[in-house]
Amino acid sequence: MREQGLQAPQRVGHPHGPKAHDGTIITDRPDELWGTDMTTTITTEEGQVCVFVAVDHCTSECIGIHASKSGNRFEALEPIRQGAREYFGGFDRGIADGLSIRHDHGSAYMSDDFQAELAFLGMTSSPSFVREPQGNGVAERFVRTLKENLLWIRPFATVSELVEALREFKRRYNEQWLIERHGFRTPSQVRAELTGGARAVA
Repeated sequence: MREQGLQAPQRVGHPHGPKAHDGTIITDRPDELWGTDMTTTITTEEGQVCVFVAVDHCTSECIGIHASKSGNRFEALEPIRQGAREYFGGFDRGIADGLSIRHDHGSAYMSDDFQAELAFLGMTSSPSFVREPQGNGVAERFVRTLKENLLWIRPFATVSELVEALREFKRRYNEQWLIERHGFRTPSQVRAELTGGARAVA
């Protein structure tokens, strides 16, 4: 196809120059950078459903997980809200000061409401570069694991049934999933070792 000039035309990207995301996207401590992303799945009774996740770039923990028929900005915030409550002890102005949120340029994530809520919580928006998903690679990798081990192998009738399964998957993943880059330790073990078992409560 290439030799005969029959391949579809491809849009050529432009060089970005020096990048804010040069080097590694892995942090040294938990709760410095969380990545968030969305995927979709199908329920047999309610059709297509959006699944939102948030993942810590240091520990690989699933910080929050959510499913909804709507893929709007308010649903996209839910995993972040879950993480704020669990790892920062609540939901209040500036409670997660110093935490950055990596996301893509989807309309839900770039919306004024999403960005305003991050700012309210003290979080900093850290969008990855357009057409460079590796910048959000931690969340992307978790989504792949979620698909291969739950969404692609088990049918769900309703959104509520899916939500229940997602919560259980989050618990199992954090407590039992062995991460190669962590020396085959679980995300929860890594957090406990790095924080002495303490949560980053403000």
